[in-house]
Amino acid sequence: MNGTKFGTPVNILLVEDNPGDVDLIRESIEKSTLHCTLSVAVNGEAAMRFLRKTGKDADSPRPDLVLLDLNLPKKSGHDVLAEIKADSTLRQIAVMVLTSSQDEEDKFRSYGSHAYSYVKKPASVDQMPQVVEAIEKVLRAQVPL
Repeated sequence: MNGTKFGTPVNILLVEDNPGDVDLIRESIEKSTLHCTLSVAVNGEAAMRFLRKTGKDADSPRPDLVLLDLNLPKKSGHDVLAEIKADSTLRQIAVMVLTSSQDEEDKFRSYGSHAYSYVKKPASVDQMPQVVEAIEKVLRAQVPL
């Protein structure tokens, strides 16, 4: 996958507070054929500022996909997802929940809030290609490639 049909990279916003997970996801995407720009928000409040283009994020690109952890400081991933889907200017953005949560209630709640998909974070680096494949699948469905 080389980006959109016009050759521009797709924009992904990763909402993740764990620097190790950010590095792992970034490296996995860089090793893939996915042509994208990855932005990172380290908490729920920063994610909403980025998405609403407020303050220092006034010039942020509109993401084609949000990769959202549920366990975030300042504002939970569930709250971020609910705000995205309640906002008429943001609700069309695909949200993939990418979390370490093993709680089935988190999965049901995420889908109930209109998450596009729910993927458990891999236990090892060897499983990251499956996560990248899931990202590509969502992007193929959302972005004209």
